[in-house]
Order: sequence, then structure tokens, then C-alpha cells
Amino acid sequence: MWDNPNELPQGERAMERLGDAAYRQMKERIIRGVYRPGHKLTVRAVAQDLDVSTTPARDAINRLTSEGALVYTGPKTVVVPVLDAAALREITLTRLVLEGLASEQAAQHGTPANLRELKALQRLINSALDEKRYAEALWHNKEFHFAIYRLSGLPHLVSMIESLWLRIGPSLHNLYPEFAEEKYGVRNHEMAMEALEERDAASLRAAMENDIRDGYRRLKRAGRERGAGSST
Repeated sequence: MWDNPNELPQGERAMERLGDAAYRQMKERIIRGVYRPGHKLTVRAVAQDLDVSTTPARDAINRLTSEGALVYTGPKTVVVPVLDAAALREITLTRLVLEGLASEQAAQHGTPANLRELKALQRLINSALDEKRYAEALWHNKEFHFAIYRLSGLPHLVSMIESLWLRIGPSLHNLYPEFAEEKYGVRNHEMAMEALEERDAASLRAAMENDIRDGYRRLKRAGRERGAGSST
């Protein structure tokens, strides 16, 4: 056994690095909602998607299944799980606590540069929503949220939040088109930016919590609609 990764043969070190990179890329794709719930993935498909060999692709899949982000349905096939009502509720309750805390802690650390970044991200989100490019909106939405959470200066808290997004990310597809048409997220984000500019911790926390609650109501409704559809 190799106790120090630096003592591994060069080829094995390179493969390890490829496995880590493949894991990070797949994790980010899942968090940002690139794959919908129920989407099937094979080792070969992941390898082609990430432009790596099957070994790092398999390593990435194994790590993500251990974290609950993917579920094996066969020896070479995994699926993005569909959250049931109980799992969705538990994740949402935990998000409210952790993301609310991160937002509250972030309020005193926002700078004009941070606000410019958030406004630029929101313009990208708005444009994507207006043109019904919902996958792109989800991609930028993640960046908007975490740009705020990172301002908390609490990296372990941000890591815990990321683990929740790894579970909820694919389900965020079900927000649309209603979320785009009603502009729920846009209003919440605008209130969050205003609160950050004013260094108002309570209002920033409330804006981000409202965003989570609005999303939860839509996702819960989508789950009921899916259940009704499967019973007919």
C-alpha cells in the first residue's frame, strides 16, 4: 500500500488526477442541473462526455453514487435519482437553515465588485429565461447563489450547502417554465442584491430563504403532477 500519494508511480498519479478532475466536472454538472432526474448515464457515455478514459469516468461515478448523487441500476449504468416528497422536504428544510446562515453571515462582506458580479450574473439569468434557455439559467443561478454564500467566509458551511445542491440540482429543471414566467427567482435575487448593498443581514437571509421556499412549492407541485401522470 502507498501511504503517500506522491510515492505512487507516475502513471497512477496521473490517473488519480484524472479521476479527481472527472469527479469535479461531473459533480458541477449535477449541481448545476445539466442532467435531469431519471437521466441514465453509462461509464462509456460519461467518459466520452468528459473526454477521459473509462477508468477515471468510473471512479467519478463511484464517488458520486457514494454521495447519493447517482444510483446504480445495473453493472455499467447509473441514473440521476428522482427525489420523493420526503427527501425534497428534508433537503429544503436543511437548505433553509444552512443557506440562510450563509446569507446572513455574507451581508457584512459584500463589496461594490461583488455587487457588480451578481448583477452581471443576474443579467445572464434574465436573458436565458427570456429566451427559454433554462439549462443556461440554471448554470448561472448556481453561480449567483454561491457568490453570496462564499462571502460568508465559512468554507465548511459552503461545502455542506454544495452537498445539498448535489441532491437537489437535477430537480431544479422542474421549476420551469413557471418560474421563468412568474419571475419568482428574479424578484428574490433583486431583493438579495439590494440587501447586500445595504448590508442588511436579516433582509438578505429572508430573500434567499424566500427563493428556496418558492422553489420548493413549485417542485412539490411538480412531484404531485408527476405522480398523477404515472397513475393514469
